[in-house]
Amino acid sequence: MERMLATPADAEIILKLYELRTEGTMRQARAWMTGEFWPATPEEFFVVASNPADPHNPWFRQVVTYWEMAAALVLHGAVSAELYVDCNAEGFFLLAKFAHILDGIREKNPMFMVKTSELVNRFTAASARYEAVVKNLEARRKSLAAQPQAAG
Repeated sequence: MERMLATPADAEIILKLYELRTEGTMRQARAWMTGEFWPATPEEFFVVASNPADPHNPWFRQVVTYWEMAAALVLHGAVSAELYVDCNAEGFFLLAKFAHILDGIREKNPMFMVKTSELVNRFTAASARYEAVVKNLEARRKSLAAQPQAAG
């Protein structure tokens, strides 16, 4: 990818994306998605993702569609890929978080996180960011596995 300077319009979009992430419900949804939702199997994933009655389903949909929308803005040329990658890691984190069950998810939902995946495949900077996130996520999974489970 040829390195290009971002425009002021790119910066405005990045700042707007940040502003949207700070909305109260979105903050709660993101905290749940990044901190509490750790499905080990596609079946555990779909208990929330395919169940409108699950109280976390709206949060799941809000976060995934937000990051897919943001990735689509890059893929369609509305915002600089390099600037986006420099300013955002969470979409890559979510893709990495579900990577171990992604094939099973996509058997039932072929479009799940395809825009974020396309970013990783298309842009060197996105691929490098994703690989860094994968390494950090592996350490986080080990830390979570080592924590004692709370008694129910």
